[in-house]
Amino acid sequence: MESVFERAEPGARKASKRRILSTALACFDELGLEATTIDTIRQRSESSIGTIYHHFGNKEGLVAAIFLAALDDQQARMAPVIECAEDLHGAIVAMVNTYLAWVTEQPVLARFMFQARSQVAASNFKSDLDKRNKQRYGSLLAYLTDGVAKGEIRELPREVYASLLIGQSENYCRAWLSGRVKGVPTDYAQVFAEAAWRSVACS
Repeated sequence: MESVFERAEPGARKASKRRILSTALACFDELGLEATTIDTIRQRSESSIGTIYHHFGNKEGLVAAIFLAALDDQQARMAPVIECAEDLHGAIVAMVNTYLAWVTEQPVLARFMFQARSQVAASNFKSDLDKRNKQRYGSLLAYLTDGVAKGEIRELPREVYASLLIGQSENYCRAWLSGRVKGVPTDYAQVFAEAAWRSVACS
């Protein structure tokens, strides 16, 4: 099965870069963001310090590379199913279902994203993150605009829609990834999808 890093960095020439990304993710998951050092990643990936810095610049760049690759992978899964939806309700259901499926399939990456989000947002890669976040919900924008015009949903700021539509799912996924709840996120996809719809619907 093709990995997220194979999709992000395809081709034989990118093999060493993918190995560093995969090793770094495993280290971050095992040891935590702060405790993991570049030297630990170097040793476990059997790479040189020069190779790591050539590809990623520093640890901040490596964290951002993993985070943005994961975000891109989520978006690549979400966009087509949202665009194929027949209406706004269908688009919201598709988005929530796809997000929950991605987290269920990629628990290590999803856990890393929750841990690293604030760090990436405060780093030199903030503009890259902002751009992707706009793209992430951009495919919903036409549906939302149409829904407001038809009186189906309340008119709200874009960032409020993002929190209402995916926030409840994210909260549950965070609890599942930390072991605080046992139910697999996809088991409750319909519940969270309908909750997302009710959070923005006019009635």
